[in-house]
Amino acid sequence: MNRLANEASPYLRQHADNPVDWYPWGPEALERASREDRPILLSIGYSACHWCHVMERESFENEGIARLMNEYFVNIKVDREERPDLDAIYMTAVQAMTGHGGWPMTVFLTPDGTPFYGGTYFPPEDRPGIPSFPRVLAAVAASYRDRRGDIENTASQVQQLYDNARGEARPTGQVDAALLQRAFRSMESRYDHDHGGFDGAPKFPQSMSFDFMLRHWRRTGSAAALDMAHDSFRAMARGGIHDQIGGGFHRYTVDAKWLVPHFEKMLYDNALLARLGAHLWQATGDEEARRVAEDTVDWVAREMTSPEGGFYSALDADSEGEEGKFYLWDESEIDELLGADAPIAKAHWGVTAGGNFEGKNILHVAEDPALVAARRGLALEEVRVVIARSRETLYAARAKRVWPARDDKVIASWNGLMLRAIAECSRAFGRDDYRELALRNGALLFREMVREGSDGLRVLRTRAGGASTIAGYLEDHAALGLGALSLYELTFDRLWLDRARALADSVITWFWDHTTRALFDTASDHEKLVTRPREPTDTATPSGNSLAVELLLRMAEIFDDGSMRERATTVLASLAAPMSQYGAAFGHLLGAADLVVNGALQVAIVGDQHSAGFAELAREVGDHYLPSLVLAGGPVDSSAGIALLADRPTLDGHPTAYVCRNYTCQLPVTEPRGLREQLEEG
Repeated sequence: MNRLANEASPYLRQHADNPVDWYPWGPEALERASREDRPILLSIGYSACHWCHVMERESFENEGIARLMNEYFVNIKVDREERPDLDAIYMTAVQAMTGHGGWPMTVFLTPDGTPFYGGTYFPPEDRPGIPSFPRVLAAVAASYRDRRGDIENTASQVQQLYDNARGEARPTGQVDAALLQRAFRSMESRYDHDHGGFDGAPKFPQSMSFDFMLRHWRRTGSAAALDMAHDSFRAMARGGIHDQIGGGFHRYTVDAKWLVPHFEKMLYDNALLARLGAHLWQATGDEEARRVAEDTVDWVAREMTSPEGGFYSALDADSEGEEGKFYLWDESEIDELLGADAPIAKAHWGVTAGGNFEGKNILHVAEDPALVAARRGLALEEVRVVIARSRETLYAARAKRVWPARDDKVIASWNGLMLRAIAECSRAFGRDDYRELALRNGALLFREMVREGSDGLRVLRTRAGGASTIAGYLEDHAALGLGALSLYELTFDRLWLDRARALADSVITWFWDHTTRALFDTASDHEKLVTRPREPTDTATPSGNSLAVELLLRMAEIFDDGSMRERATTVLASLAAPMSQYGAAFGHLLGAADLVVNGALQVAIVGDQHSAGFAELAREVGDHYLPSLVLAGGPVDSSAGIALLADRPTLDGHPTAYVCRNYTCQLPVTEPRGLREQLEEG
C-alpha cells in the first residue's frame, strides 16, 4: 500500500495498492521534487471517471510502467473534486498545449509546480495519433535531463499565460437587454433541432443554458426559446441518459440522440436538472417535467443521502469491470421478470431481442404511454399502472446486482446546488418530505462543514470518513449561501437568511481582490500555487464567479446593500463581451445578468409564517415561474434590517403579500387570487 491508503478521498484510495510511489498533493511531494531536482508527474481524475479506471488498469497497475514513473518522477495523484483549484490551473495549461482537455489529466511539472507538458489519457502501447505512456515517460525524462532550457522556456510561456489572466478586470461591454439577446442567439445557432440540446455527439445536458432560455422566454415571449428548453428536457427525460428505472441522470451521451450514456451519475448534474424540471413545471404545467424532477430528488433521497443528511458525490460508470453493466437488460430477462406486463413495458422502453447497445438494451421511452395505449386499444391509466408496476419490479431485480461504486464524499458546493434544487422542488410541488430532506442537509452542512470565527464563516470543501478538512473555495461559499437562501424562502426562518448573508460577507472578505476588482476561486490565505485561479465560465457546474454574483445580487435586493450590488455588477461588466459571444459558456452567469437587466421581482409576505393564510400565499408564489424572484417573509417584528419587509404592515392582522419592484409595491393583498393576478402581471 502506498501513501494514498490514508487519504479520505475514495478516488485516491482506489490507487492505494498501485505499485506507483504515489503522493497526495502537499509539502512532502513538492519538497522531494525540489530537493532531488525531479520533475513531477501529476495525475488528476475522479472516482466516477471511466477512462481514469482504464488508465489505472493499463498503466498504474503495470509493474514496468510504475517502475519508470518511480525512477524518473515524483508522482502525485489528485482528486479533482477535492482540489478544483489544481484541476483548473493545470487544465488551463493542458488545453493551451494540446487544444483539448479531459480526465484523466496527465501533467508534467517543474519542481516549483509550473507545467511544461501535458495531455489526458495515454495508452500503454502506441496507437495511431497517440503515443504510449511509456514512450511519453521516457521522452519527458530525457528532455528534463538533457534539454532543460527547452523545459524552462515552455514553463515560462505557461507562467506568462497565467500572469496575463490575473490582470485587472475591466468592463468589456454593457450589461443590457442587447447582451442577453446576443447570448440567446449564440445558443440558438448551436441548437440541435432534430434531437434537442446543442451540437452533435457527445451530448451534455447543459441545464444552465436551458434555464437561461426559459428566462428569455419569460422576458420576451419567444416561443422558440421555450420550445428549445422544453423539448430538450423532454428528450433527455425520455432518453437513455435518464435512468428510466431508478431515476436521476447519467453524465452525458456518446451519441446525439441522448440514447447511449456515459453511465456515471454526478450529484451536480442531477441538482441542475431537477431544478430545471421544477422551473419547466412552473412555466408550463407539464406533468412529465414534474415527474422527472421528483424522480431525480427521490433517487437522491434513496441512494445518495448519508444517514446524517449529506448528499454523496457520484455513482461510478462501471460495475464488475464493465461500463454500464448495472443498467443494461436482456429481452429474455424482461420477459421473465414482468410476465404478462412485459409486452407493454417492452414497447414503452424500446426493448428488443437484438438490443441497442452491445446486444443489450438501454431503456428509453420509445413510445409514450398514450401511444402504447392507442396502439393496443387500452385505457391510458391501465398502461400507466403497468409501467409503474414494471419499474418497481425491475428496480427490485436490479438492486440484487453488483452496484457501481459510490463516492461518498460530501462536497460543499455540490450539496449547496442540490439543497437549492430540493428546496425549490418542495416549494413548487408542495412536498413536505422534500422540505425535511433539505432541512436535514442544511443542518449537516452548517454543523459539520462551516466554521465560525472572528473573521466570519468559512466553509470546508469536503466531508469524508467523518472528517471535514480541506478549505473551501469560492464556489463552496457561494453555493452554500444560495442553498441557505433557498431554505429561508422555503421556511421563512430568519436563521437561514442570516447564514446566507454571512456567507456573502465571507465571499467579499476572502475572495474579492480590491486591486484587480475581481473574484478569485481561492481565498486570499490559500496555499500559494503557481497562480491564483479565476475561472469565470460555467462548465459542468456553475462557476464560483457566477454563483457568487447571484448571491451578492440577491442579498443586495433583500438588504438594499449597494456595496454588494456594485461588486456583482463589476464582475458582470468585465465579462459582458464573452457572455454575449459565447452564451453557452455562461449559462448561470447570464441568469445573474438577467436579474440586473430586468430587475428583481420582490415579493414580501408578512405575518405568522406558521398560519394557514401565510402558507396559502407562499404556496401561490411557488406555483409560478418567476425567474427574478426575490422573496422575504415573516412576522413584522422579525424584519429588522430586511429592506423588503420594512414598513410592510399586515392588513387587519391577516397575512399580507406585497409585490414590488425597486421597493415600490402594488396594493397589498391577503388572498391567493389577488396575489396570483399581480404575479402574472409581473
